[in-house]
Amino acid sequence: MSTFNYARLASCLLMFVFATFRLPAQKISFLDAHASTSFRGLSAPGAGVVWVSGSSGTIGRSTDAGLHWTWITVPGFEKHDFRDIQAFDSNTAVIMGIDTPAVILRTTDGGWHWNVVFRDDTPGMFLDAMEFDPNGAGMVVGDPMGKAPQARFYMAYTQDTGKTWAPVALANRPLADSGEGCFASSGTNITEGHSTNIVFHPFVSGGPRSRVFRIDEGEPLPLIQGATTTGANSIGIEGDNWVVVGGDFSHDTISAGNCAYSLDNGYHWLVPHTPPHGYRSCVLHLWDKTWLCCGTSGVDISTDGGDHWTLISTESFHVANYPGSGRTVFLAGGKGRVAKLVL
Repeated sequence: MSTFNYARLASCLLMFVFATFRLPAQKISFLDAHASTSFRGLSAPGAGVVWVSGSSGTIGRSTDAGLHWTWITVPGFEKHDFRDIQAFDSNTAVIMGIDTPAVILRTTDGGWHWNVVFRDDTPGMFLDAMEFDPNGAGMVVGDPMGKAPQARFYMAYTQDTGKTWAPVALANRPLADSGEGCFASSGTNITEGHSTNIVFHPFVSGGPRSRVFRIDEGEPLPLIQGATTTGANSIGIEGDNWVVVGGDFSHDTISAGNCAYSLDNGYHWLVPHTPPHGYRSCVLHLWDKTWLCCGTSGVDISTDGGDHWTLISTESFHVANYPGSGRTVFLAGGKGRVAKLVL
């Protein structure tokens, strides 16, 4: 008479549960390393096209999903730090230089020639990030100008894929608290939102206060704040599901207060049951309820809209971008590193 092996059954059931609910295998492959450049701008518009932008006026472009790269130093801007880039195809892109002076440049020939389409020499001007909608309308946000309580965030807009820019009327720019500002950490602290057929560009702030600005007044976020290194760094939106990440970049392994998510179009915010595993500078939606975030202490994935996060890599990256189809995410960071993650 045989004896039923309950231990084996339990083991098999455990293996089935693990196989059913674990994330698909992830593999980060490094594509290139361009000397000591720090990359914080990354744009992958699709069809294998990938652009990066960073310090020392450096721009990188690939047209074969990162297998081969063309590296360019923008003439006359060798000391500029291009913290954000928006590429529309393999030839057309817009880059943002943060300060001294604050500039936006545009190319239509793959980066070989650039036109200055925006320039501001005002002392204290500092641009942080820009965002474009599918129709080519865009917004750039910068640190507050003036002194509190009258300081207002800088904002300018374009309606022609960055060919021309105009400042947002002063009265329509949100007021900032003393010391409050934005982090130019990944070009993703501003994004595109929709409300009753109105397109707007929510952005997030950090410092003594960390808030999300929907259209006018900012709403507080349940993130760590109070110091110049704390607060929100990045915001992503997919329908009613909003996700914000940040933390304290001076203590980049601390998870407390580094993420919040909303399920009602940013009106109410929740704290994840399992937050990302450290400071995160960039968050983006991939597909369904799947989100990815990255920072100097690693890369995390959530498959439930931002409530639980799983650490998939301890590699350091500043920014990530998803082309919108397929299973490949591109990443970039310090030491000139560019990589791709296949999910």
